[in-house]
Amino acid sequence: MKKTAVTLMLVALFLFVNCQSNIPQAMIDKTTVRNVDLNRYMGTWYEIARFPHSFEKNLAGVTATYTLRDNGMIDVMNQGYLYTLDGKHKKAKGKAKIPDPAEPGRLKVSFFLFFYADYLILELDQENYQWVMIGSSSPDYFWILCREPVMDDELYRELLRIAERRGYDLSRLQKVLQPGAADAHPRRDSNP
Repeated sequence: MKKTAVTLMLVALFLFVNCQSNIPQAMIDKTTVRNVDLNRYMGTWYEIARFPHSFEKNLAGVTATYTLRDNGMIDVMNQGYLYTLDGKHKKAKGKAKIPDPAEPGRLKVSFFLFFYADYLILELDQENYQWVMIGSSSPDYFWILCREPVMDDELYRELLRIAERRGYDLSRLQKVLQPGAADAHPRRDSNP
């Protein structure tokens, strides 16, 4: 087999295994918001907190920028820096779509060929579009995003309470180092 074919098979296997979870799916409330104004949702979001996972390992200053295409698809650009805000710049370009317009809070995101993962808008600042809580079909993926690199502490604590009521295990949550955020420190994992 060619090296490329083997790599594709390994990536497919990795994605399949990572989409499985040991936690019963029913324990997590994956209800999404009913209304999303895509034009207002577009732009840059700062990652405030996340569950650790391999594709953002050791990244600080992470942002997600969404751009709506004419065909209704969404360009996704995730960027961050290794360990510190002046570390090596990393980026990943992807795409997103809304499979069912009747459920605008349920998107599908892909960073590799035709492999799509769920992107669930669980909570959203419907008035100002300044913060959002994202989940997936697996309880292993969870993010809190904000339009600013620093989120108000009271708002952050309220979002944590909501996430806990939804069934998320917040002991795994790690804050993301962002400009101006003194209390966030990326964890240096022992495995590279």
